[in-house]
Formats: sequence, C-alpha cells, structure tokens
Amino acid sequence: MKLLKNFSFGILVFLFIFTSKAIGQQTQTTEFKPVFLTVTTLHRSSDPNVDFTDWRKTEEEYYNKVTAKNDLIIGSGYYMHYFTPDDSEILSVSVYNSWEDIEKANEITNKLVMEAWPDEDKRTAFFEKQNSYYAPKHSDEIYASMNYTKPVKTDSKEPLIYYVKKNKAGTGGSGYKEYFDNITMKNSYVKGFYTMRHRYGSNSRDVLEVSVFDNLADIEKSFAENTKLEDAHWTDKAKGDEFFKKYAKLFAGHGDAIYRNIPSLEK
Repeated sequence: MKLLKNFSFGILVFLFIFTSKAIGQQTQTTEFKPVFLTVTTLHRSSDPNVDFTDWRKTEEEYYNKVTAKNDLIIGSGYYMHYFTPDDSEILSVSVYNSWEDIEKANEITNKLVMEAWPDEDKRTAFFEKQNSYYAPKHSDEIYASMNYTKPVKTDSKEPLIYYVKKNKAGTGGSGYKEYFDNITMKNSYVKGFYTMRHRYGSNSRDVLEVSVFDNLADIEKSFAENTKLEDAHWTDKAKGDEFFKKYAKLFAGHGDAIYRNIPSLEK
C-alpha cells in the first residue's frame, strides 16, 4: 500500500476552517444537506507604489462592519498562498445554506455597506483603498459540500495549514467511504477534512478535497500514519491491492496547493 500512500492521502480538499463551522454543522443532521461555497481567487497588486501596511486592518474593518453582520453568510475566510503556483494568490471564501442565499446575501451586504459608510466620499475612499491592494483580475467558482467531513476542533488562534487537492472526476471506481471512515477519520494528524464538488466554474469535473493541519510538518507525518492505518485495515495484501485498483479509478489527475488562513478574518 505504500506505493499509493500519496494518492490515498490525497483524499483531501479545499477549503478550510470556514467550512469547519458551516459544513461541520450539516453532518450532525439525520439527512445531509449541502452548503454552497463561493471561492474568489484574488491576486495581490504588483504595483510597487501600493502600501500594504494596512491591508489586514482594512479587511478587518470590512469584515467587522459587513461580513460578520450578514447572517446569510454562515462562514467565510481569507486564505493566503503558502505553496502554490502563484505566490500572489489570496482566496476569499464565503459559505451559504442555499444557492438562493448567495443572491440574497449580496442584497444584505449592499445595505450594510451603506450603513457602515453613509458618507459617499468616505465610502468611495475606503473601497478605493481596499481595491488598490489587488490586481485587476480574479476568478470565481461555486462548490457544493459533500458528506465526507471531519470538522476541525481547535481553539488555536494561530494560522492553520490547508492542503487543497483539486481532483478531476474519474470514469468509475469505488471505496471512497471505506477509505474515509478507516483512514482519514482515524488519522490524528488530519485536524479537519472537507470535500466539495463543482457547481459553477471552469471545469464541471472538479472535485475538491481539503485537509487541515496544525503545521506543515504534520502533512508529512500524516503520510506515515496513513500507511500504518492502511496496513492495519487491509491485513490481506491481495484484498488491499484489489481495493486500491478500484479506488484509483475515482479520480483522473489532480493539482495541489497549500494555504494558511487568517484567523481574524474568519467567520
């Protein structure tokens, strides 16, 4: 099973503690109901004249005056590049109970913005400053959560590590639940685990998995732990090999990225 340890560990997905609160609540109900996640990929401005000194303070002001007060946004977070192909990436994620709530939440946000900055000149100045931190490009995607979740349980105020795997759905395969129940859920290094599927975006085959860790070193430790758990569960080598032959067909390729969250911008 060691040959496949990196792949099997990869049943990990996106995005993050925002989902630990929102998606985690769904798993406690008798009937699973997906939540919906909007993911906007922003990019830090490359303009050398932009002063990023107050970036976090500016985003915290917006969070406290708008996002935190919008009850239809049941979870949110900002996730910074740690190991990704583009070091300018910043992910902005919001979680909603339903597709309809996405549009309704935008209406509430507009009202909260007007209440927070009633003076037009001050409102304009604030958003010009906020927008200056980012490049004039972004991408948007919407995902629906899946019922394979290990909610994060931590009181830490320090940033957590999010290992994000964007899979392409395969042509068949089986065994996801068995692996999730007996390996992912039992791996003590994996503090949280979330899965979600494409609802709107560039590729309808996208299936995301996000694993949450206390630190970067725990990702490697979890590989060894997975191998131990796999050997303990599939004591018969022939049966284990047969399982992973079917399991490997679930996905057809993937991409990996690692992010860190910003606790002060997390709902």
